Amino acid sequence: QVQLVESGGRMVQAGDSLRLSCQASGRTFSNYAMGWFRLVPGKVRDFVAVISPSGTSTYYGVSVKGRFTISRDNARNTVALQMNSLKPEDTALYYCAADRYPSNSYGHYVDASRYDYWGQGTQVTVSS
Repeated sequence: QVQLVESGGRMVQAGDSLRLSCQASGRTFSNYAMGWFRLVPGKVRDFVAVISPSGTSTYYGVSVKGRFTISRDNARNTVALQMNSLKPEDTALYYCAADRYPSNSYGHYVDASRYDYWGQGTQVTVSS
């Protein structure tokens, strides 16, 4: 069992940077791939980024690649999402998620149903 708690979301202006954090409970954090998704009301959950259990591999959604960076600290059971050059279309509720059965496939990670544990989300609002 893993519990996830996101933090760091707030209102910012276009062009600003913001760093989200996700604190995980449990002793097996380093066994999980950790991902970030986002949700806008009325739309499907959108894949943002994922990082492998060791932190050596990362994948990003097309709309955020080059602007966002995912990282993790297995000693502290945390995963972070550094978001730069924010745009109004990045406005969403951002969720942290844990995948018990990691893969080397991008197609695996963009599928929200592959993730076993989810946090409650943190709201990011980007004003123009």
